[in-house]
Parts: sequence; C-alpha cells; structure tokens
Amino acid sequence: MEPLIRHIHHQLHLTTEEQQQVIRHFTRINVAKKAIILKEGSYCRDLFFVEKGCLRLYFIDEKGREQITHFAIENWWLTDYLAFDTANTAAFSIQAVENCTLLQISREQLDNLTQAVPLMDRYFRLNLQRAFGAAQRRIMMMYEKSKEDYFYEFNEKHPEFVQRVPQYMLASFLGLTPEYLSELRKKLR
Repeated sequence: MEPLIRHIHHQLHLTTEEQQQVIRHFTRINVAKKAIILKEGSYCRDLFFVEKGCLRLYFIDEKGREQITHFAIENWWLTDYLAFDTANTAAFSIQAVENCTLLQISREQLDNLTQAVPLMDRYFRLNLQRAFGAAQRRIMMMYEKSKEDYFYEFNEKHPEFVQRVPQYMLASFLGLTPEYLSELRKKLR
C-alpha cells in the first residue's frame, strides 16, 4: 500500500500509527484487463485507488454507444461518486482498461477510517475538490474549443493518456469519432 501512503503524504502528514489504521481499512485486489468492477444499475459500494493500471468510467447512451467520462491511472481515485455517496445504484460502469492492482474501500470502511483518522476526511475532501475542478475545466474546454484544439490541448497536458489508452476509448472520452481522432493524430506527427 506504499503508493497510497505516498499519495497521502503529498497532501498531509500521518503518524506511523495513522498509516497503519489507513492500511487496515483497504483491500488490495487484482483485476484483469476488460473486467467490469462496477456495472451500471448495480449498487455502488466501493471507492477504488489505482496502484497500477488504468480504469475507465462510462455509461451507455440511448443509441447503445459507450460514452467514457473519466479515466483513472496510477494514484487516481474512481467510483460513481453520486451512487457511492448515496448508497444507490450506479449510473456508470467501471472497467479495467489494463490489468490493474487496486485498493478498494467500502462506504462503511471509509466512514470507519475517517472516524479513526479524522485527518483522512481532509485528504478525501482535497481529492474530491481537485477532481471536481478538473471535470469543470474539461467541460469548459469541450464548449470553448474546437474539437481539433481540444484534442491538441488534451494531448499536450495529458500525453500519458493519448499514448496509453486505446484510440476508440480516447475518441469516446473526447467526443470524437475514432476516424477523426486518427486524422488529428496524423496531423500531430
């Protein structure tokens, strides 16, 4: 659980005892590429920290197409946050894009953790604020930029995704067709 503890330490300091408390509340799971760890319509009980690998969060639109709204790579968190918070059914699915090692925490364990180590409440709040801010920026870019400029800026800011994620998934995330994304990538070279 070293990556999680390092990630926490970038934002706040925990004592050795607090670190042990944190570790006790998580379960490490290995997930195979393409495995679904949350299915739309099922109850969302867990929050995931990516130690290794890549996840995607998506929904199926009215035409039956997958629409990817988020990715999570190493040191990122992912769940259907509204469903997790309200202990309700998920509007999204989560799938492993690669073989993954994840740290999983249930809503109940998260509540227990923040009671045992109150400083962790601040850690999760800071992470949610950053994630929400990033989502706001992404929405602004989608409205403000042309599709071409949106891709180029995304490529510049997040080259790890452009190189790592399959083209059809990246196209879905950016709101492009795979063919148009291919053309933009050729122009970039």
